[in-house]
This record gives sequence, C-alpha cells and structure tokens, in this order.
Amino acid sequence: MTLPAPSAARTLTCRAVLFDMDGTLVDSTAVVEEVWGEFAARYSLDIAEILRTSHGVQAVDTVRRFAPAGSDVLALTEELSAMERVRTAGIIALPGAARLLASLPADAVALVTSADRILADIRMDAAGLAMPGTSVTADVVTFGKPHPEGYLTAARLLGVEPGDAVVFEDAPAGIAAGVAAGIRTIAVGANTGALPPGVLHIPDYSAVTASVAADAQGLRTISFQL
Repeated sequence: MTLPAPSAARTLTCRAVLFDMDGTLVDSTAVVEEVWGEFAARYSLDIAEILRTSHGVQAVDTVRRFAPAGSDVLALTEELSAMERVRTAGIIALPGAARLLASLPADAVALVTSADRILADIRMDAAGLAMPGTSVTADVVTFGKPHPEGYLTAARLLGVEPGDAVVFEDAPAGIAAGVAAGIRTIAVGANTGALPPGVLHIPDYSAVTASVAADAQGLRTISFQL
C-alpha cells in the first residue's frame, strides 16, 4: 500500500485562524486542577470525574452539573472564577505558540475560549502571549462549547465563511464545537479524546509553520504545514 506524502496530507490553507486558549495556547493545568480540586473537596465530589468532563466547557456549566442541589450556581461560579484570577503560578505557553501567533496576520486571528474576558487576559498575559484583537469569551455568548456559537461568531467577526477558517482545539467539547460549526479543526495535545473523522492531531506547535500569500483572486491565504 502506498501512503500519501506527509507534506500533502498535513497542509491546510485558510483565511482565518481560531484558537481556543486553555490547553491549546496556554498550559494552565496546575491552576485548573488546584481550583477544581478545592471545589471537589468542599462537596466531597469525585475530582477525576469533574476534570474529565469540565475540560473546555464554561465553569458555570460544570458548577451547575456538580454542585449540590439548592446551591447558588452563579455565586459559586463567581467565587471559583475569582480564585482562578489570582492564581497564575505555573501558567506557560505551549511550545511554539508564541512563534506561531507572531507569524500570523493579526486581523486573521481570533481567540474563542470558555473563560471570561478577565480571566482570558490574565492567562494570556501570564503565558507571555499577546491577546488577539478579536476574541469571543464566555461572557459574550449564549451557549458554551460544545455548541458552535463561539466559533461561528468568531468567523463572522473576522469576515470569513466557516469553511475558510481553521480551529485549533484541545478538548473534546471544543473539538465538537469546531466540527459542529463546519470549520476544519486541528486537535492539540494529549487530552483530545477520540477524534472525529477528518480532525488532524498535533502534540504542540513546535513543528507547525504558517506562510501567508495571495491566491489567484488576490485574496490573502494562510497555509499551515503540520
């Protein structure tokens, strides 16, 4: 059997790039596990189950799922969010993330995260990454991942059709959101779960490069070598 050439199989061309944050651009694992560990201990919950299902989704959805009946979900979510905002120890950028972001046209990049804008700013800064000019955070969407709203909104804000964008995501919920939006999705890291058909995988951005050119119509294109 003849296998396709690696370069042909691992090249994607698009007009806009949409990144998740936690686990995709920023490694915030230590803080996330610490805060949710304290939540689990308070209510005698299974931390492993919380971490398994909370990855990539909005905090309010996790609190609603696991908090005891009768809890003030919004107040508890805000308490946990306040804890996360003051804990930045151990937050770093994924390998190659800063270089890749710097190589992309600023007006063709968006951040789509389940964090609110305050937390997104804090974590991107802690990781030494510039916040993209376009961002879709938890506080500006009605439905969180795995709903496609965030990614569809980002594509619209960048002025591209979903089919002309690429999503980088690390969590099953976020990958599902990108696929549901009709956007080509690249899974990042070790926590992606089983991948839907057509979703490529990279460990990080160490070997990823991007080049910018114009197509036959004079429109800007971004080509990724994965």
